[in-house]
Amino acid sequence: MPSTIKRIYIKPIYIKRVVVFIAFTGILTGLLAGSFLGLLYDLPEINHLKQFKPSSVTTVFSSDNQVITRFYLEKRFPVSIRKIPKSLIDALITTEDRNFFQHSGVNLKAILRALIHDVKAGEFKQGASTLTQQLAKTLFLSPEKSIIRKIREAILAVQIERRYTKNEILELYLNLIYLGSGAYGVEAAAKTYFDTSVEDLTLGQAALIAGLPKAPSTYSPLNNPLLAEKRRSIVLKQMRDANLITSQAQILANQEPVSIERKGAPLSHAPFFVAYLKKVLSLHPDLTSGFSNGLNIYTTLDLKLQTIAEASVQKQIGRIKKRMKKNGLKNPIPEAALIAIDIKTGGILSMVGGTNFGKNEFNRAVQAKRQPGSAFKPFVYATALGMGYSQFNTLLDAPLSYSLGKNKRWEVKNFSRTYRGEMTFRKALALSKNTPVVRLLEKIRPEEVIAFAKKAGISSVLHPYHSLALGTSEVSLLELTSAYIPFANKGIQVTPSSIIRIMDADGGILFQNSVNKQSIMSREDAAVMADMLKAVIFEGTGKKASHIQKDIAGKTGTTDHYKDANFIGISPGIALGVWVGNDDSTTLGPYETGARAALPIWVDYMEAFLEDKPFQYFDIPDGTRMIYIHPDTGKVLSQTDPRAVRALIKTKDKR
Repeated sequence: MPSTIKRIYIKPIYIKRVVVFIAFTGILTGLLAGSFLGLLYDLPEINHLKQFKPSSVTTVFSSDNQVITRFYLEKRFPVSIRKIPKSLIDALITTEDRNFFQHSGVNLKAILRALIHDVKAGEFKQGASTLTQQLAKTLFLSPEKSIIRKIREAILAVQIERRYTKNEILELYLNLIYLGSGAYGVEAAAKTYFDTSVEDLTLGQAALIAGLPKAPSTYSPLNNPLLAEKRRSIVLKQMRDANLITSQAQILANQEPVSIERKGAPLSHAPFFVAYLKKVLSLHPDLTSGFSNGLNIYTTLDLKLQTIAEASVQKQIGRIKKRMKKNGLKNPIPEAALIAIDIKTGGILSMVGGTNFGKNEFNRAVQAKRQPGSAFKPFVYATALGMGYSQFNTLLDAPLSYSLGKNKRWEVKNFSRTYRGEMTFRKALALSKNTPVVRLLEKIRPEEVIAFAKKAGISSVLHPYHSLALGTSEVSLLELTSAYIPFANKGIQVTPSSIIRIMDADGGILFQNSVNKQSIMSREDAAVMADMLKAVIFEGTGKKASHIQKDIAGKTGTTDHYKDANFIGISPGIALGVWVGNDDSTTLGPYETGARAALPIWVDYMEAFLEDKPFQYFDIPDGTRMIYIHPDTGKVLSQTDPRAVRALIKTKDKR
């Protein structure tokens, strides 16, 4: 029999419903897939998380490897998980993520519990994030609170857990997390709150730090010690409930102080130098990368001498204030600046830019342009030596004036208002006589002096007037002091520098300073200039320094109406400059000369610099010889003649 085929009849309406269902399912699946892909879109790559290096602190060292300061975008000192104590890890996991070692990045039970709580509350209150999710958010996502962000956070957390070990995740988290009071990571928190390293934390200290991630600023012991203590107590109780510590350990840890007073002084030595250093470094952004790469910057600063410089400035300014008040000067606000430079390397050993960086950051050692007064005169005499003159040549010290036109005259006056006739270059400089040096400038021409001063290191504009000899063109203390270097350094100018080298976090050298030097005058002329400047101290206006029993030389400088007081000097090791004055260029008061107002600071510093150094003489090169001369006439005298002074001359100078 033929087989019977049974036909099934489906009503068209059912077919239509099936088609609609399939289409709807496809659309819904597409929407879900699209939404999921949308969540995945633009998620960061985490394959190279091991190579990720968080922002870390750049440390600045003095020349003897003491920490001066630290630069950072985020105050962070990355440490290995091996250095982090078990007590801190236990405290953190117990408080933040008890199932950290069991879950795969997310805790579904905690998420469901938090979701129910948030729905009831009508807002996001409970986060329910695992440590891995917190790491994902810190590394890759914004802090906004939304369902989308939470889903993306969970996806990233699962990916992180698949690729990295729990210890690797913990290490990154503990180095990245913000822990209040500017501290990023557990090492920075240990230093900030307890002045110690993370590996030396006590149980109480570890518990306090572990309690900070919930609300870092709120629970910071520096901001709210009582709240910090309560939060620590909660963490310790949770650790005790989890049998991670004993009752006795809990009691003792609760009795610890919530923070300790730092042992060291506030980490901000030499603030004017640090600000100057930052400006120098800003010219090389490729090296510093915003100070976020954990660099080590080794500077030229001598921290011991810097401390002495700052103390001497404060002491002397206090004395000047008393004298100003006694003289009836209202609201005395004198300031001071100091620069010390190593003559061989150009390294800046000390820098004081004012009396109080906190109140006024203006750096008077670098930024201020003031008249050097008679401290400029050595450049006139040095120019003349280079043109064949000798220190025993004579100049006339007598009244002098010049016509300025329109019935006006400029009268050149000595500070003493007295005149002594013919005298040697040496004596004119030692006594800081004005009329002889102006006559000399007129002979050798201002342009020649300007050319020499520029080679010596003065970059400010110098005006080619006769008054140039008296230091009327404004210069900075840094350039004026550095321009004295050739007199102590065999005629060689050295460019000032503040950095020895910069090293990266792995110990590689990124920058090594090289000494930038140039011979600008003969060795013989430099030696003669040093000898002439010695006469200032032992025969002239700088006698307040003559008790120093080592080779030193220098020049006073005082401007009209006692607005500026300078002393710039040298030893065989350094060039040292000091300025004292008021920021508004008002008078310091009667007789506040370079010798009275600035020299005492110079003496304090120079004594400290020379204290532990063997005796060194200024250079006496071949082609020079010592003779005894009459200080006024330059005539050669017997060594036993009471009028005789010992002077260095070039051998070719016939005398």
